[in-house]
Amino acid sequence: MNEAVIEKSEKGFVPTLLLAFFLGGLGVHRFFVGKIGTGILQLLTLGGLGIWALIDVVMIIVGSFKDKAGLPIKA
Repeated sequence: MNEAVIEKSEKGFVPTLLLAFFLGGLGVHRFFVGKIGTGILQLLTLGGLGIWALIDVVMIIVGSFKDKAGLPIKA
């Protein structure tokens, strides 16, 4: 059998989700996964007035949130 190996980020699902849920308005979850630039933007805009942070929480839950290298967060 030839199974494709899907590479995952070293960052975990639970810590990323908890950071986004509790500190999403400050962009802490983006700093955690290495996205420093967008983390600073979220910090300055308070998570896009909460909307950007909410979208990130949903993206983390459905599994489409990626780290700086473009790898999906491991579950």
